[in-house]
Amino acid sequence: MKIVPHVSLVTVIEVIAILVGAFSGFVEARRKRMDIVGVIIVAFIAAFGGGTLRDILLDKRPLFWVEHQEYTILLFVLALAVAPFMKHLRHIVSERLIVVADAMGLGLFAVAGVSQALAAQMPVFIAAMMGVITGIFGGVLRDIVCNEVPMVFRDGKPYAICAFFGCWLYILLRQVDAGEDIALWTSAATITVLRLVTWKFDLRVGRP
Repeated sequence: MKIVPHVSLVTVIEVIAILVGAFSGFVEARRKRMDIVGVIIVAFIAAFGGGTLRDILLDKRPLFWVEHQEYTILLFVLALAVAPFMKHLRHIVSERLIVVADAMGLGLFAVAGVSQALAAQMPVFIAAMMGVITGIFGGVLRDIVCNEVPMVFRDGKPYAICAFFGCWLYILLRQVDAGEDIALWTSAATITVLRLVTWKFDLRVGRP
Protein backbone atom coordinates (compact mmCIF):
# COMPACT_ATOMS: atom_id res chain seq x y z
CA MET A 1 0.00 0.00 0.00
CA LYS A 2 1.36 3.38 -0.96
CA ILE A 3 1.20 5.79 1.95
CA VAL A 4 1.10 9.48 1.13
CA PRO A 5 1.03 11.90 4.07
CA HIS A 6 -1.42 14.72 4.44
CA VAL A 7 1.17 17.43 3.86
CA SER A 8 -0.67 20.26 5.60
CA LEU A 9 -1.30 18.19 8.73
CA VAL A 10 2.30 16.97 8.88
CA THR A 11 3.41 20.58 8.51
CA VAL A 12 1.21 21.65 11.42
CA ILE A 13 2.63 18.88 13.57
CA GLU A 14 6.18 19.78 12.53
CA VAL A 15 5.66 23.44 13.43
CA ILE A 16 4.29 22.54 16.86
CA ALA A 17 7.21 20.16 17.39
CA ILE A 18 9.69 22.90 16.42
CA LEU A 19 8.15 25.27 18.96
CA VAL A 20 8.30 22.66 21.69
CA GLY A 21 11.87 21.74 20.77
CA ALA A 22 12.91 25.38 20.78
CA PHE A 23 11.35 25.82 24.22
CA SER A 24 13.45 22.96 25.61
CA GLY A 25 16.51 24.59 24.04
CA PHE A 26 15.72 27.93 25.68
CA VAL A 27 15.42 26.33 29.11
CA GLU A 28 18.58 24.21 28.85
CA ALA A 29 20.64 27.12 27.51
CA ARG A 30 19.45 29.32 30.33
CA ARG A 31 20.39 26.66 32.86
CA LYS A 32 23.94 26.88 31.47
CA ARG A 33 23.80 30.70 31.76
CA MET A 34 24.34 31.25 28.03
CA ASP A 35 23.85 34.63 26.39
CA ILE A 36 21.22 35.32 23.74
CA VAL A 37 23.44 33.98 20.94
CA GLY A 38 23.96 30.73 22.81
CA VAL A 39 20.25 30.49 23.54
CA ILE A 40 19.33 30.89 19.88
CA ILE A 41 21.92 28.32 18.75
CA VAL A 42 20.84 25.73 21.32
CA ALA A 43 17.17 26.31 20.49
CA PHE A 44 17.96 25.96 16.78
CA ILE A 45 19.79 22.67 17.37
CA ALA A 46 17.01 21.28 19.58
CA ALA A 47 14.30 22.28 17.12
CA PHE A 48 15.97 21.26 13.86
CA GLY A 49 18.58 18.62 14.76
CA GLY A 50 16.39 15.52 14.47
CA GLY A 51 14.69 16.58 11.25
CA THR A 52 18.03 17.55 9.72
CA LEU A 53 19.53 14.12 10.35
CA ARG A 54 16.36 12.50 8.99
CA ASP A 55 16.57 14.52 5.77
CA ILE A 56 20.27 13.71 5.36
CA LEU A 57 19.63 9.98 5.81
CA LEU A 58 16.69 10.13 3.41
CA ASP A 59 18.85 12.11 0.94
CA LYS A 60 16.21 14.81 0.90
CA ARG A 61 17.28 18.24 -0.36
CA PRO A 62 16.86 20.98 0.54
CA LEU A 63 16.69 20.30 4.26
CA PHE A 64 13.23 20.93 5.69
CA TRP A 65 14.17 24.14 7.50
CA VAL A 66 15.97 25.44 4.40
CA GLU A 67 12.97 24.69 2.22
CA HIS A 68 10.67 26.39 4.74
CA GLN A 69 12.53 29.51 5.85
CA GLU A 70 9.47 30.53 7.85
CA TYR A 71 10.51 27.90 10.40
CA THR A 72 13.80 29.66 11.11
CA ILE A 73 12.13 33.08 11.09
CA LEU A 74 9.60 31.80 13.61
CA LEU A 75 12.38 30.55 15.86
CA PHE A 76 14.28 33.85 15.73
CA VAL A 77 11.12 35.85 16.48
CA LEU A 78 10.33 33.52 19.37
CA ALA A 79 13.88 33.87 20.73
CA LEU A 80 13.66 37.66 20.61
CA ALA A 81 10.27 37.56 22.34
CA VAL A 82 11.60 35.29 25.08
CA ALA A 83 14.89 37.21 25.55
CA PRO A 84 13.54 39.80 28.04
CA PHE A 85 12.34 36.98 30.30
CA MET A 86 15.44 34.80 30.12
CA LYS A 87 16.71 35.76 33.57
CA HIS A 88 13.44 34.63 35.12
CA LEU A 89 12.87 31.56 32.95
CA ARG A 90 14.02 29.05 35.53
CA HIS A 91 11.59 30.51 38.09
CA ILE A 92 8.68 30.79 35.65
CA VAL A 93 9.00 27.29 34.18
CA SER A 94 8.51 24.28 36.45
CA GLU A 95 10.20 20.92 35.99
CA ARG A 96 6.81 19.36 35.28
CA LEU A 97 6.22 21.76 32.38
CA ILE A 98 9.66 21.00 30.95
CA VAL A 99 8.98 17.24 31.07
CA VAL A 100 5.56 17.68 29.44
CA ALA A 101 7.05 19.84 26.69
CA ASP A 102 9.84 17.32 26.13
CA ALA A 103 7.34 14.45 25.90
CA MET A 104 5.19 16.38 23.44
CA GLY A 105 8.22 17.17 21.31
CA LEU A 106 9.23 13.51 21.27
CA GLY A 107 5.79 12.42 20.08
CA LEU A 108 5.31 15.13 17.47
CA PHE A 109 8.79 14.87 15.97
CA ALA A 110 8.66 11.07 15.88
CA VAL A 111 5.34 10.84 14.00
CA ALA A 112 6.44 13.56 11.58
CA GLY A 113 9.62 11.58 10.94
CA VAL A 114 7.95 8.23 10.31
CA SER A 115 5.35 9.87 8.08
CA GLN A 116 8.02 11.54 5.95
CA ALA A 117 10.01 8.31 5.72
CA LEU A 118 6.99 6.35 4.51
CA ALA A 119 6.27 9.09 1.99
CA ALA A 120 9.83 8.55 0.71
CA GLN A 121 8.95 4.85 0.20
CA MET A 122 11.27 3.58 2.94
CA PRO A 123 10.74 0.02 4.31
CA VAL A 124 8.57 0.05 7.41
CA PHE A 125 11.36 -0.82 9.87
CA ILE A 126 13.59 1.91 8.47
CA ALA A 127 10.65 4.32 8.60
CA ALA A 128 10.13 3.51 12.28
CA MET A 129 13.82 4.11 12.98
CA MET A 130 13.66 7.41 11.11
CA GLY A 131 10.82 8.41 13.40
CA VAL A 132 12.86 7.57 16.47
CA ILE A 133 15.88 9.48 15.13
CA THR A 134 13.74 12.51 14.37
CA GLY A 135 12.23 12.34 17.84
CA ILE A 136 15.40 12.03 19.91
CA PHE A 137 18.33 13.49 17.97
CA GLY A 138 17.54 17.17 18.53
CA GLY A 139 17.62 16.55 22.29
CA VAL A 140 20.83 14.54 21.98
CA LEU A 141 22.58 17.41 20.17
CA ARG A 142 21.12 19.95 22.61
CA ASP A 143 22.56 18.09 25.60
CA ILE A 144 25.95 17.61 23.92
CA VAL A 145 26.23 21.33 23.14
CA CYS A 146 25.24 22.05 26.76
CA ASN A 147 28.08 19.73 27.90
CA GLU A 148 25.73 17.07 29.27
CA VAL A 149 25.53 13.35 28.65
CA PRO A 150 22.35 13.11 26.54
CA MET A 151 19.35 12.32 28.72
CA VAL A 152 18.28 9.50 26.42
CA PHE A 153 21.57 7.70 27.21
CA ARG A 154 21.73 8.20 30.96
CA ASP A 155 18.41 8.25 32.80
CA GLY A 156 17.50 4.63 32.08
CA LYS A 157 13.92 5.53 31.16
CA PRO A 158 12.45 4.12 27.92
CA TYR A 159 12.61 7.40 26.01
CA ALA A 160 13.51 6.03 22.59
CA ILE A 161 11.40 2.93 23.23
CA CYS A 162 8.31 5.11 23.62
CA ALA A 163 9.03 6.73 20.26
CA PHE A 164 9.70 3.35 18.62
CA PHE A 165 6.40 1.93 19.88
CA GLY A 166 4.47 4.99 18.75
CA CYS A 167 6.03 4.88 15.29
CA TRP A 168 4.95 1.27 14.86
CA LEU A 169 1.46 2.23 16.02
CA TYR A 170 1.37 4.86 13.26
CA ILE A 171 2.51 2.31 10.68
CA LEU A 172 -0.12 -0.19 11.85
CA LEU A 173 -2.90 2.39 11.73
CA ARG A 174 -1.94 3.40 8.20
CA GLN A 175 -1.75 -0.24 7.11
CA VAL A 176 -5.34 -0.80 8.24
CA ASP A 177 -6.38 2.31 6.31
CA ALA A 178 -6.97 4.58 9.29
CA GLY A 179 -7.10 8.22 8.30
CA GLU A 180 -3.82 10.12 8.26
CA ASP A 181 -5.06 12.61 10.83
CA ILE A 182 -6.18 9.83 13.18
CA ALA A 183 -2.90 7.94 12.76
CA LEU A 184 -0.75 11.02 13.36
CA TRP A 185 -2.55 12.40 16.41
CA THR A 186 -3.16 8.99 18.00
CA SER A 187 0.49 7.98 17.64
CA ALA A 188 1.81 11.33 18.86
CA ALA A 189 -0.50 11.24 21.87
CA THR A 190 0.51 7.66 22.65
CA ILE A 191 4.22 8.51 22.63
CA THR A 192 3.61 11.57 24.80
CA VAL A 193 1.53 9.65 27.34
CA LEU A 194 4.00 6.75 27.48
CA ARG A 195 6.87 9.16 28.12
CA LEU A 196 4.93 10.94 30.87
CA VAL A 197 3.97 7.63 32.50
CA THR A 198 7.61 6.49 32.59
CA TRP A 199 8.54 9.80 34.20
CA LYS A 200 5.66 9.82 36.68
CA PHE A 201 6.31 6.29 37.93
CA ASP A 202 10.08 6.43 37.43
CA LEU A 203 10.08 3.36 35.19
CA ARG A 204 13.55 2.36 34.03
CA VAL A 205 15.06 -0.28 31.77
CA GLY A 206 18.58 -1.58 31.28
CA ARG A 207 20.09 0.40 34.15
CA PRO A 208 22.21 -1.40 36.74
